[in-house]
Amino acid sequence: MPELIAKPALDAAPVSHGDASLALLDPGPITSVALFPDGAKAAARGLKALGLTFPEPGTWMAKGAARIIWTGRDQAFVTGVALPALEGAAVTDQSDGWSGFALSGPGAEAVLARLVALDLRAAVFPVGRAARAALNHMSLILLRVGPDAFELYTFRSMARSAWTELTEAMEKLKARGAGAAKV
Repeated sequence: MPELIAKPALDAAPVSHGDASLALLDPGPITSVALFPDGAKAAARGLKALGLTFPEPGTWMAKGAARIIWTGRDQAFVTGVALPALEGAAVTDQSDGWSGFALSGPGAEAVLARLVALDLRAAVFPVGRAARAALNHMSLILLRVGPDAFELYTFRSMARSAWTELTEAMEKLKARGAGAAKV
């Protein structure tokens, strides 16, 4: 019988260009929670054991290692902890289907401004906010986790493309700010 070997979606060393740094992120287990109709109260009881509540649209929250991220209407991801079955919700392991990145530094907003069609300025998208968006052509879950820090999750199959797009945007911003011809 053949042996299956788990491999990461991407093997890349952290990079820094200009005022931004990009690194792979290991969020631990990623579990999707999709509420059944009228299942919110039952699911809330199960989440309470982790110190979590179902997030409001466009938000995320954390308690210890556990984090819950809004991902759509009546849907969320729980990361960082193994989530048992919840009454009132469909619970599915998504760990092998998503890749995570940490983008940080004073230039992080500028990098994302080149790739994501959202206003991500801190005044509009503060710490604690989450969004479903596109990173160019790729599906993205985006969180602001610090004043100059974001977490990005994209499908595992798009990890290399997302990494390339982000590093190219970082390189172009660095070149632009480092004495590129000014018109």
